[in-house]
Amino acid sequence: CNLTGWWKNDLGSKMEVFKVGSNGTFSGEYHTAVSSTKKPIQPSPLIGSQHLDEDGQHTFGFTVNWKKFSDSTAVFVGQCFNGDDGKEILHTSWLLREKVDSETDDWKATR
Repeated sequence: CNLTGWWKNDLGSKMEVFKVGSNGTFSGEYHTAVSSTKKPIQPSPLIGSQHLDEDGQHTFGFTVNWKKFSDSTAVFVGQCFNGDDGKEILHTSWLLREKVDSETDDWKATR
């Protein structure tokens, strides 16, 4: 499974992974289709690492900094699978941390 290139999710968000290095590190841009901010959505930088193994169904993780339009950061972890139709597919989970005004509001900062 090669992460390099464009990927799209069920909500219409897209990411582009520029290149995966020989050690598994990569960078790119995330183009989210969903946001709770009132500011216009902009492409956001991502940086990550992929565990390269022999069967090609690699695990990976990356961080997206939404600094261009939001005070939040998201982390994604997942695995690439080779589907029955031969297409590569990514399954991911994510956490999003929003900035809050005080420590007492910490409970509502992570989704």
